[in-house]
Amino acid sequence: MTEEEDRVEYADQNSLLRRQFDTVLTEPIPARMYLKRPAWLEYARAAVLVAVGIAIGLAIPLLRPAPANSAIAIIPLPIRAARAHLVYSPEVRHPVEVEAKEQDHLVKWLSKRLDLKLRVPVLTSEGFELLGGRLLPGSDGPVAQFMYQDASGKRLTLYVTRPNKGDEVTAFRFAKEGPVSVFYWIDRDSGYALSGEIDKPTLARVASSVYRQLEP
Repeated sequence: MTEEEDRVEYADQNSLLRRQFDTVLTEPIPARMYLKRPAWLEYARAAVLVAVGIAIGLAIPLLRPAPANSAIAIIPLPIRAARAHLVYSPEVRHPVEVEAKEQDHLVKWLSKRLDLKLRVPVLTSEGFELLGGRLLPGSDGPVAQFMYQDASGKRLTLYVTRPNKGDEVTAFRFAKEGPVSVFYWIDRDSGYALSGEIDKPTLARVASSVYRQLEP
């Protein structure tokens, strides 16, 4: 086929296409194309976007790591001691892990775990005998608890720990947590708290004896 014949054929095809589709270009646009989206659909979309934004905003604080000195972890020494007293002093069959008859073993074991040279006060003259002791978990490491009992069955507990980050060095002080009275003091290396559900003067007398025996 020659070039001239090709041009004629293409011209015929173009004429045929125009006859078939030119009328489409002049047709009116259907009315449905002008319809707006329903208002409720726009409101629904907006509501979804707002809800997603709120959810993201609420989730961001949860994704942040908790501060190292979180208030949850910083519980004052007398409160920690009083709570431990309330948990273990009512025990009848197992008030302690290691009994007083194994005092040497008890002191060596707890001293090693706390990395402190522990001493057990003798409170016989105050009317209290050593029952024994146990190892407790603490927020910054292990804790020692020694338990004493008088002839009437009343119990005292001596809570010994390394100071937590929130503990400040302090002299002999008194605190109360619910029914438990606490005398406590904190030095550079360790903190002590004597707890009991007894009257303040009696606890003060016993705590003074403990303080004198433990302080250098």
